[in-house]
Amino acid sequence: MDPASGGRGFVDALVAAGFDKAMIEVGFDKTSVNLDADSVQFSVRFADGCLIGQNGPKSGGFHSMATAVISTGRCLIGATRQIDW
Repeated sequence: MDPASGGRGFVDALVAAGFDKAMIEVGFDKTSVNLDADSVQFSVRFADGCLIGQNGPKSGGFHSMATAVISTGRCLIGATRQIDW
């Protein structure tokens, strides 16, 4: 996967690796003023946990971790991008 491909690239790579697209969340590639995001966050929910990752120039490249699901039943806090492809 090309890290420069943004959130869609991460989603597509996770689906190709066998993860259920319905369990994936992804942040936005652009800010509200249409600038490139400093980093793009994504997550995959599984059983009782989450795989959370981010990539971008301001985050020092790719990072990931496993953690618990938050009280909302989601993995990421805040608005996320609709995965409609």
